Amino acid sequence: MGSMRNAFVYAAILSTLALPAAAAETCRDHYRSEGTPMLQAITYKTWMIFPSVSPRAAFDRVTRAVLAEGFVGVHVEKALGTLTAQQETSGSGRPQTLRVVVRKAGAGSRVDALFMVQAGQIGQDVDQNLCRIVDAAAQ
Repeated sequence: MGSMRNAFVYAAILSTLALPAAAAETCRDHYRSEGTPMLQAITYKTWMIFPSVSPRAAFDRVTRAVLAEGFVGVHVEKALGTLTAQQETSGSGRPQTLRVVVRKAGAGSRVDALFMVQAGQIGQDVDQNLCRIVDAAAQ
């Protein structure tokens, strides 16, 4: 009986120690959108903090991720930590705009990403796509 109780106590301690890792925030936890689909412009946005990634490394990785996603008209202001890019996927000739800002946060970096679509347009899987770009900062 004592060994069973010890096993239970050890299991309880281990599960308590695992809680902080399980409670870690993800990019999708910060994902939001503003605007009314098809009636107004919509801004999709998210952010993440990467405590052990320098702003320079985060910015370089995010820039490569944006280029890999096929965005065009990429404008990089490395000194400011900003990147703006365009994408036209609707066939309307009206581009959607991506803006990424990387800045210092403590010893690491904060990456903010916004994807703006014009009135009459909607975005599909924007949460996955934005998070793929933001999460690239840590890869």
